[in-house]
Amino acid sequence: MTSWRKLGVIAGGGELPVVLAEHLAASGRPYFIARIIPMADPALEKHPGAAHGLGAMGARMDAMRQAGCDAVVLLGEVARPNIAALELDDVARAMLPALLAAMPHGDDALLRAVLSEHERAGFRVIGADEAMAELLAPQGAWGAVTPNPRHLHDIVKAAKVAAASGAFDIGQGVVVCDGLVLAVEAQEGTDAMLRRVAELPAPIRGQSGARRGVLVKRPKPIQERRIDLPTVGVRTIEGAAAAGLAGVAVEAGGALTVRRDAIITAADGAGIFVYGFTPSEVGET
Repeated sequence: MTSWRKLGVIAGGGELPVVLAEHLAASGRPYFIARIIPMADPALEKHPGAAHGLGAMGARMDAMRQAGCDAVVLLGEVARPNIAALELDDVARAMLPALLAAMPHGDDALLRAVLSEHERAGFRVIGADEAMAELLAPQGAWGAVTPNPRHLHDIVKAAKVAAASGAFDIGQGVVVCDGLVLAVEAQEGTDAMLRRVAELPAPIRGQSGARRGVLVKRPKPIQERRIDLPTVGVRTIEGAAAAGLAGVAVEAGGALTVRRDAIITAADGAGIFVYGFTPSEVGET
């Protein structure tokens, strides 16, 4: 049994909100999609809901409240806003001091402030995995390709670097090849980071036919796990393959997967692994 009567899905960009909406529709659970325009995928328009700009906090909450939502999940890509350029309603303006105070402290602090404002408004905020447990990354190799000992060594190092950078709220992704750190994700996001890796000199990275290195994504140590968990989709696999990497590894239970069957098909087709590691595998308790 779910612990909510009707779920409000605050939907940013990307495919993940679409996957959740389709799941809720198929399972017959009551839901309402609060689309953030212009970021939300047009495919969400066929689901029950409403659309508002990012700064229409009050209108969005009112719409969810009137629809009978008692819980909300924040899902999808939302670029860090230029608040001076946003059209803010009265509720958003009342939130502004808290949001402005959080912004200099990083994305996680800002998301925590947004979460707190929704809880203050009477909504229970849940994680995407509570609404759809199948989204969480499983442990072990997902497809036909498995990491070898050299890859596992890179996974351990990348996981440790990701934990260290994540403690400063920098990012969730790291690329390591033969023990050498090739890239650390910051504000550019995973896709842009992988494009940077693809442009590095061939001797320090893998290539198609001679793949080396791994992308690791894991939650930050300070992560508010109800929002902004690392996400892996087919686009991640395509980017890793284009960068010559041997595989992608995520923390089992600490990342969301977008259409896992399609991820496995894409990874097997490219000849790369996708692997869910546990903290104990990377030397953590």
